[in-house]
Parts: sequence; C-alpha cells; structure tokens
Amino acid sequence: MSAEKATSLRRAVALLLALASDEALAAGGMGVTGLTELLGDEKSRVSRTLHTLQEYGLVEREPDTLAYRIGWRVYALADRAGNAALLAAAPARVSALVREFGESAHLSVLQAAQVLTVVSHSSPQAVSAVSWVGRHVPAHCTSSGRALLLDHDFDALERVFGSGPLPPAGPGAPRSVAELHQRIAEARGSGYAAVREESERGLVAVAAPVRDHRGRIVAAVNISAPAFRFADRLAPAGERLLTVAEELSRSVGWRSPEPAQAYDL
Repeated sequence: MSAEKATSLRRAVALLLALASDEALAAGGMGVTGLTELLGDEKSRVSRTLHTLQEYGLVEREPDTLAYRIGWRVYALADRAGNAALLAAAPARVSALVREFGESAHLSVLQAAQVLTVVSHSSPQAVSAVSWVGRHVPAHCTSSGRALLLDHDFDALERVFGSGPLPPAGPGAPRSVAELHQRIAEARGSGYAAVREESERGLVAVAAPVRDHRGRIVAAVNISAPAFRFADRLAPAGERLLTVAEELSRSVGWRSPEPAQAYDL
C-alpha cells in the first residue's frame, strides 16, 4: 500500500472514530469544520474523505444541519461481525459449562415467539435434556426464551404473543401474557431466568442473556436438565451463566456500564 493510500485510510478511520465519539453522538453528528479542527487536517481532504465514506454508506449527512453521522451500513457490518464473533466464541464456553455442571448447555436466539438453538452440547449423563442445533421451542415457557425476552415490556410481549391465552405447555408454564410479564419482571432482579417444568414435566432450566455492542439482547446461554438432578442447582448455575453471558457479550462489543462512584461530601 502506498503512503498516500495509507494516509487516506488513516484519515477515514479517524473520521469514523470521531463520528462515533460521545460528543458527536450527543450532538447528532459533526460538520466538516468541526471534524477538520478535531483531526487537525485540511478541510478539502476531510471533505473528500467524507464524500467517499458517504458513497459507501459508512456515513450519512443530515440535509438540514449538514452534519455527518455514522451510517447505517456501519451498524450492519457490526451486526455481521458480532454474529460471527459470537458463534466463534460460544462453542468453547458452552462445552465448558457441560464439563462444569455435567448437564446439557446451549446458545439460542429468538425468532418471533420461538427460540432457535444455534450451539448445543449434550450432557454425558444417560438421562439428560434433549436439544440440538436447529430445534425450535416456544419462547414463553423456556429459560432461553425468558432470557431473550428480558427487556420486553407488556406491550412488546403482546406484539409477540398476541392478547389471548398462551399455547399450552408444561404444568408450570405461564398461561397468559400478564403472567409471563410478571415472571420476566422477577427474572430481571437476578439477571437470569430459571424455569421449572414449564416446557415439559420433569425438566428444569436456567438461562442468561447475551448483549451486542448496542446493549440489545441477541442470544441466550442456558443449561437444561432433569429436575430430580438439577432443581436445587439452578441458582448457582444462574450465577455462573451470568459470567459466561458477560464474556460472550464482550466478544461482540458489549461493555457493561461502569458502577457509579460514591464520594464523601
């Protein structure tokens, strides 16, 4: 790569980083003059680079203020990279959960009112919960579904499931959206979702949500097992899943908010 191309590439990267800064996001974008001053570059070169980035959809220009902001294509690229990074990071951690707890573990995503398993490792036990990649299960009565729905309010849940009764499932399953909403609210307190005989009799499970770079829940990691062997281990398993989910979230760019600092006055 020539020195000129390398410089142009650095300028483009610097502009994208500047437009992704807290200052630019809070202001709804930055103009050519502000970006030129920030980068300490020539205005004409900054303008040409922004024009090229705009051609590829990497930046957008607000027609009223003429300010530039990050383009939607950057978010689309981030999503694709995040999905690949998550699928690359998940198998080793899911396998480690199986070794640690001796039960089946999975990574799942939400598809409308269903949960789709995308990574699955089975328990070595002779009697174990059955699951496999590509299997769909209802979201309202599974730990993964509960974790994937953790940010949904009542209205959002009604858009997913409708206003009528929920489909019949196991003996412990919620029967209405109101009941499901209440259980989700309870799960938010611990950060993970535990279910007991909701999808089928004799099966328990626990799951924690995985978030992407924007903080959206994009997947859930869970452990499922027969109740007679695992019912009294849901809480410690849930705490462990929170750590694993945090690790997976970081692999796709999520950074949890820093805790507020206390000051003596």
